[in-house]
Amino acid sequence: MPLTPGTKLGPYEIGVPLGAGGMGEVYRARDTRLDRTVAIKILPEQFSADPIRKQRFEREAKTISSLNHPHICVLYDVGHQEGTDYLVMECLEGETLAKRLEKAPLPLEQVLKYGAQIADALDKAHRSGIVHRDLKPGNIMLTASGAKLLDFGLAKPASPLASGMTLTADTPRAAMTEEGTIVGTFQYMSPEQVEGKELDGRSDIFSLGAVLYEMLTGRRAFEGKSKLSVASAILEREPAPVSDTKPLTPPVLDHAVRKCLAKSADERWQSASDLASELKWISEAGTGGTHAAVIARRGRRSWAYGVSGAVAAALALAGLLLWRGRSTRDESVVRLTITRPEAEPINVSYGPALALSPDGRRIVFVVAHGADTQLVVRDLSSFDAKLIPGTEGATTPFFSPDGEWLAFMTPGKIKKMPVNGGAAIDVTDVPGFIGATIGGTWLADGTIVFNSGMTAGLVRVPASGGKTEGVNSWMTKKKWPGNGGRRHCPEAAYCLQKGAGKVRGRAASR
Repeated sequence: MPLTPGTKLGPYEIGVPLGAGGMGEVYRARDTRLDRTVAIKILPEQFSADPIRKQRFEREAKTISSLNHPHICVLYDVGHQEGTDYLVMECLEGETLAKRLEKAPLPLEQVLKYGAQIADALDKAHRSGIVHRDLKPGNIMLTASGAKLLDFGLAKPASPLASGMTLTADTPRAAMTEEGTIVGTFQYMSPEQVEGKELDGRSDIFSLGAVLYEMLTGRRAFEGKSKLSVASAILEREPAPVSDTKPLTPPVLDHAVRKCLAKSADERWQSASDLASELKWISEAGTGGTHAAVIARRGRRSWAYGVSGAVAAALALAGLLLWRGRSTRDESVVRLTITRPEAEPINVSYGPALALSPDGRRIVFVVAHGADTQLVVRDLSSFDAKLIPGTEGATTPFFSPDGEWLAFMTPGKIKKMPVNGGAAIDVTDVPGFIGATIGGTWLADGTIVFNSGMTAGLVRVPASGGKTEGVNSWMTKKKWPGNGGRRHCPEAAYCLQKGAGKVRGRAASR
């Protein structure tokens, strides 16, 4: 029978119920000695006479007391009163992961954060010779301080399980583990657990992989219309890649989850510590530059334009990173991954599709969006990439030298806008421009130089707006210090000049 508020168990005054499960009921309570709120888990009286349940309850007390970890629920006390056994634990404010998943999948940053914390907690248990055996969203509490692993009632040292058992289903409210069943919740069981084989920590790693999969996609890794079909899926079928549901998932994370879910324990992560390290690495890489390459899917234009544009963008980004690395003598490796959904691939049809800010903190790139193009910005301290309003039809983005402005081209115009938000401002018209350009650059002297067309050559315009003029005529007007007064730009490697419909290069005289 449930306890009523005000009931006393030793020095603890029972409050409202918090939940119930196969191993007992949990109540909020007050420790009258220390005047603090605690959680009390009781083994119902009718179960106290059951030696198996009583043994599991006592095992949980011993197990939790031996595990001191910031992401494992703390055990304060144990007690017995009038046939009622109880555990006193820290009262966690928050919600279970199962409850959170009823709303929606978790953001990528939270998946990595909570996943690494749970893996750390499992590593502590495994190093103490303990296998949890019932890892699932309902046994993970999300609190202000992070994830907390709960319910070690089924935990025990690795040992063979009895055979000839049946499976129980997980219900939204409480997954009971009854007598004569395989212990655990079968939607998250490892293949060896389903088959009743001996378990070690790698079984928990499989279960954590199923939890991570659900955190990312909002769906269970193994589903079916019956218990048997789910068990068959665990034993025989691979879940759909995470990226099928969440295209922006980093490939390295998709791989990490799939490695957890390998059917053979020998092919999984061999320790929870390894998995925790991988998740932390992915998370840290997301705040400082990530995986080994920039992945650009071709746009809706020709294959040739796509390949050449992707190569040009990759070379431009690589050159900038190399220049920055040399200028600061920083020999550390910088990696970046960009993954786009099929509906919004990176569009490389009209020149460079990527622009890295001068401080290296953000990247802007062109994507196909609906029937047009649009710019997307991503701070390299985050995995989130956001469409920039007001950049519809934009191509060839480039930053101002101070990184405060972003310039880009649209049909017939060059525009600029503040990087931190604001409306796009027209810089100049580009008559006849239809997008076939190789881009522009914003010089330190406050001018923008761009290619106005394959036959028009380079054109210069003040970044504040105004009249344009050809780069050649501008160079002939300007005297350059240290150049003997000759009217040529010593920094120009070549100039584009029109002539009979062809583009030719002329080395700048010095």
